[in-house]
Amino acid sequence: MHAASPKLTSALRYGLAIVLVCAALFFSLVLQASFGNPFWFFFPAAVILSTWFGGRGPGWLAVCFSTLVVLYYFIPPIRSFALKLHDVPFFLMFVACELAANWAISWRREIEASLRRARNELEVRVEERTVELRDANEALLKQMEERRRTEEALQETRDELARVARITTIGELTASIAHEVNQPLAAVVANADACVAWLALQTPDLVEARAAAERSVQGATRASDVIGRIRSLISKEAPQRGRIEINDIVEEAVALGELQAVRHGVSVELELTEDLPEILGDRIQLQQVILNLMRNGIEAMSGVADRTRRLLIRSRIQEDGHALVSIHDYGIGIGADVMDRLFEPFFTTRSQGIGMGLPISRSIIEAHGGRLWAESTAGQGSVFQFTLPNANGPAK
Repeated sequence: MHAASPKLTSALRYGLAIVLVCAALFFSLVLQASFGNPFWFFFPAAVILSTWFGGRGPGWLAVCFSTLVVLYYFIPPIRSFALKLHDVPFFLMFVACELAANWAISWRREIEASLRRARNELEVRVEERTVELRDANEALLKQMEERRRTEEALQETRDELARVARITTIGELTASIAHEVNQPLAAVVANADACVAWLALQTPDLVEARAAAERSVQGATRASDVIGRIRSLISKEAPQRGRIEINDIVEEAVALGELQAVRHGVSVELELTEDLPEILGDRIQLQQVILNLMRNGIEAMSGVADRTRRLLIRSRIQEDGHALVSIHDYGIGIGADVMDRLFEPFFTTRSQGIGMGLPISRSIIEAHGGRLWAESTAGQGSVFQFTLPNANGPAK
């Protein structure tokens, strides 16, 4: 069975009820003539079909019409609407069956219509929700893409700012750089002169000349290495990470900053633990961090006159396998009010500083998976420490 078509007009629905009752009358009369007994079940069937296809109104019309037809054609006296007393229970039973059929079918039809409407509403809501979720997902994807572009731009800005800080550091270490380059070049000249002198003898001393020439080559190579380190510090190349020895980084940074320490009367002492595990990092960025911390420690002792100006740099391994580097100055220390703001961008206590050295250093260390912090005792100096994870993973 199918629900009523919306194309059926009201007249057609009521007409259908009349046609069905007439058909039930026809078949009942035909079968009564053939078998002698009326087949009244055709009338409940007509009521059921009228209610199902036409609705409650046509169903009631079918009930009323079939009741009159049965009373007129099948209940004595035939072809009369009179009803004898002993036929009343039977007639009432017939009417009750018709009413029950009409009610049951009407109820089922309404339930199915309600379910159909609920399903249609649910489909509409699901479709609307799907559209909302799709729009929200597209908006989220756009936000994620925008955030990715923002993070990339921020990282580019950080890299450029770090490069500017490195160039500033190199500018302040110009004298040290000149000293570093001048020493191997002077050695090259001296050894070249010696080589020429050994060869100018009446009997050339080839062994000594060869040794002087080799020393000249070594001096030139050293000068080239110094220039290479300086160029790498100020280059705009993207950071390149690899397995490196932290002690080598410390020694290279000290070589660049040692003359500045000498000019300020500061002795640099190294206590480096041997056989430290390799770390995974960018050599140039880590040199920048150590150089910056060295400069801060040297300048912190510029006003110290009652004790030796020492800058102690240590390296050791922690229990978790991380490498720890500490730079300890014996200056005036850092006050609590300054300590709270020490790593804030653009905060500085130096008249010529820009306040970006420590924030950049911390960001570099954190980008390597480590941690940078400071400790200080007023009047006794400060110690800056940072950790770097083991390239082989945590200790087991």
